[in-house]
Amino acid sequence: MLDFTYLVSLIFVGGVVSGAIASFPPPAAASSADTLLAQQAVFPQGNQIVLNGRSVPASWQQWQGANGIQTGISDTTLLGVFGLQLLNTQTPTLQPVQWFTPANQSFNLPTRITPTQRYLDISSLTNQFGWQTTIAGSTLQISTPASRVVGIRQSQQPWGDRLVIELDRPAPWQTSQGQEFQLNLEAQIDPALIQQFKPKAGRFLSSIAITPSGNQTRFRLSLSSTVANRVWSLSAPDRIVVDLRPDALIDQNIVWAPGLRWRQQILNLGNSPIPTVWLEVNPKQSGVSLQPILPNPGTMTGIAPLAQTARQAQVAGAINGGFFNRNRQLPLGAIRLNGEWLSGPILNRGAIAWDSTGNLTFGRLSLQETVTTQTGQRLPLTHLNSGYIQAGIARYTSAWGQTYTSLSDGEIIVFVQNNQVTGQQAIEKAGAVPVQIPGNGYILVLRSHRSAAGAFSPGTTLQLESVTNPPEFLRYPQILAAGPLLLQNQQIVLDAKAESFSNAFAIEAAPRSAIAQRADGTLLLVTAHTRLDGTSLKLLDMAQLLQQLGAVHALNLDGGSSTTLYLGGRILDRSPNTAARVHSGLGIFLLGNP
Repeated sequence: MLDFTYLVSLIFVGGVVSGAIASFPPPAAASSADTLLAQQAVFPQGNQIVLNGRSVPASWQQWQGANGIQTGISDTTLLGVFGLQLLNTQTPTLQPVQWFTPANQSFNLPTRITPTQRYLDISSLTNQFGWQTTIAGSTLQISTPASRVVGIRQSQQPWGDRLVIELDRPAPWQTSQGQEFQLNLEAQIDPALIQQFKPKAGRFLSSIAITPSGNQTRFRLSLSSTVANRVWSLSAPDRIVVDLRPDALIDQNIVWAPGLRWRQQILNLGNSPIPTVWLEVNPKQSGVSLQPILPNPGTMTGIAPLAQTARQAQVAGAINGGFFNRNRQLPLGAIRLNGEWLSGPILNRGAIAWDSTGNLTFGRLSLQETVTTQTGQRLPLTHLNSGYIQAGIARYTSAWGQTYTSLSDGEIIVFVQNNQVTGQQAIEKAGAVPVQIPGNGYILVLRSHRSAAGAFSPGTTLQLESVTNPPEFLRYPQILAAGPLLLQNQQIVLDAKAESFSNAFAIEAAPRSAIAQRADGTLLLVTAHTRLDGTSLKLLDMAQLLQQLGAVHALNLDGGSSTTLYLGGRILDRSPNTAARVHSGLGIFLLGNP
């Protein structure tokens, strides 16, 4: 559901190194005896790490790798809890990272890919930096050498504000952003150093507060306006750099898993730079599949943050889906899962359909259902399993849920089992007591159409016909709709009026989500929030941006606060606390390592 009332804050941690990169190699291979022992072992795993005595929810596991028994932490945790920078890679089995290394050096960490996470082997880090690790049940305990803050520097730059925190040795850090930007550093600080530091207001920075907390130091940066940030580490001397700048988004090109690539880049649309984050998916890659995902399987009622739905569905990646009624928490558009209509299309709006072999189609989709009585009377139906209310006859199946609750006053419910009417029930008020949907049939809901009730007397036999336009959509087991359709055959086909969107919607500027396809079949799951000047995108802007990414077909998805892109346990395109609850998403399923 579109909501344009929030301010966008993007948090990105990453890095790109140009030129040759010197790498620290993975740890040496284990002996054959060690390997045999590992093959006979049951490897521990868990969802909690204790870092320097502080408990952190985080995924970790051990496995038998090419270099013996390996201990891995999800890249989400290494980014968010330790502050590692992921560098570009074309090899999903090896992830180069930077952490207190010179700009021309990196660590190459072996990876393990599961259906929901990607784990990075931390052996190189523990050896280089003296981390101590122990396992206690499902908890991985990590102790890093004690560190101290030895200097703080602040400067104003033409592009924004910079804060440099110098350390006597490397230390993990975490960041968060709400009304202010906060950095929690695993290092102590001398109170005298705090007294000596005299912060100054900058272009985006209002004030800096520094608070010692045991073995941690907390930096709170109050911002005068919404701005992106970049945080990274350097060595000689060891230091953490915080940049507040609109163009903080760095180029990222990471093959995260076979058939799944994470990209981000500031793209130029004319003279307008736009930070853009997207996933590239090869739908023909073995072990990769896509399906619609919902917060409450078994019922079409309910909304939740995309990250919560993605974790529940056990997907590796996801993007938010189509439109919905935020108050009733019901879908407003087509969702088809494994050949079953969970929600039918409305208003001839844009949709994408696909199968398990990577075949796809884009188009404006409608569904016409008709019931014919034994006397030959044909009665058209308005919608199937939909939160969209219109006078006429709508149909609801068990895919909607076990029960149906009236959505408008004065409804008449017709119960159909085994293609035969079994009874009727009049419900005067919307939201009244729910009625049971037959598992071996469906219900028809008569809205402002009482005259049709006589055609459905108990015992009447019904024949149901369903036809889609375009007809080929009915051949695809998976369908997700939103709209408007943006591109077909490389051409912009944007026509909000043809899909019954309001004029206000058609001209509104907002954060955008879209799904697109390149000529080679690659799927693009794309999000773009604002230009560098802070203005949001119109639908035509998004269509042109997708053309720039090489899209030949494209569909706009729900936008505004719904715009969310997820990968491996974290939100890529925005601060998680700004992501709204949504009704559906498109999930990327991976088989993972054997």
